[in-house]
Amino acid sequence: MKEIRTDQLKEGMRFTKPVYIDGENILVPPGIPIRQKDIDRLKRWEIETVQTEGEIVQEKEEGLLAESIGKSLEGGANREFLNVYIENINTLGDIFDEIRTGNDVYHNRIDNIINSIMEYIRKDQNKMIQLILAEEKTENKFATSAINCSILSTVIGMTLKLVSHKLIQLSTGALLHDVGMLRIPDTILFKREKLTEDELKQVKTHPLISYRIISHQLKYPEDIAIIALQHHERWDGRGYPRKLKGNDISLAARIVSVADAYEAMVSERPYRNSMIGYTAMREILNDNGRRFDPRILKAFLSSMGIYPIGSIVQLNNSSIGRVVETNPEAPLRPKIELIIDEYGDKFAEREVIDLLKKKNLFIVKAIDTKDLEGNSI
Repeated sequence: MKEIRTDQLKEGMRFTKPVYIDGENILVPPGIPIRQKDIDRLKRWEIETVQTEGEIVQEKEEGLLAESIGKSLEGGANREFLNVYIENINTLGDIFDEIRTGNDVYHNRIDNIINSIMEYIRKDQNKMIQLILAEEKTENKFATSAINCSILSTVIGMTLKLVSHKLIQLSTGALLHDVGMLRIPDTILFKREKLTEDELKQVKTHPLISYRIISHQLKYPEDIAIIALQHHERWDGRGYPRKLKGNDISLAARIVSVADAYEAMVSERPYRNSMIGYTAMREILNDNGRRFDPRILKAFLSSMGIYPIGSIVQLNNSSIGRVVETNPEAPLRPKIELIIDEYGDKFAEREVIDLLKKKNLFIVKAIDTKDLEGNSI
């Protein structure tokens, strides 16, 4: 194992094999760029050298890890699921354009999307969830968020064993819960600076606008429109627009509230970067009965796991993989599809391990895909 002086390290450097401190503790896994704060920490600890068996990643090698993850997604999530996902996003984008301009929208087009979402979740729930943490494959971020929220809400509803007609109402309400945002000026929606008090008040009118669009323009039943009206109410009564509390908020709205918050955290927004799935899940679970119904959080954790499906994680032997299935009885020990082995090499064939059975392996940390060479997955 060769040594590299700390003062020779530069931010963004990547190596083909893990980089170690004292030959044992991992500084960074293979292919992951060294951050300036890593270098600063080494200097603060007065560590003069680090060790690795790898080489500095040259430009032609930089796509290795991202390429491997991309192939994992296609193999794991299945091209059929990805195509349906994108098709639904594009169709919903067209529907939203018609709603924005006040044109007539027929139920069957929205209902077809809902039927498709429910059909493919029943086929393979894990593959559908996995698509949410993948980098978006479409430019229509608003429609993507709506599809993602509907998928997550439907999964929670199925975990809670909602009857069929309630599940359809939930999925539809989740899909349409933010349509009122289509009437908010883009100058506000895409503003990177802090919103003024007046702008914030305008944004907070969107649940009422959504309710009117769903019930009047789209002519859906009251139970669906109520979901949109109440999805920003809080369990502790400090939400809006009516400051409802606890069970006074409809069950479906409480479900959408959790799904919407998680989706917002893992998706790109103009004013901030997205959180990785693990960080977003941890943030939501730290709620302590303020925003969310604890029963809904329990169902959400059961269906998603601490490391949500699609998360990229590093194991204690330096290998890297993607979470492909959760173990509800052991949220910290999901099933992992291995992508890069402990030596920094790609797996030639798909290999899935169950951490519930592999007692010697455990997750060290979740990895943000944006750290992986800057390439899309």
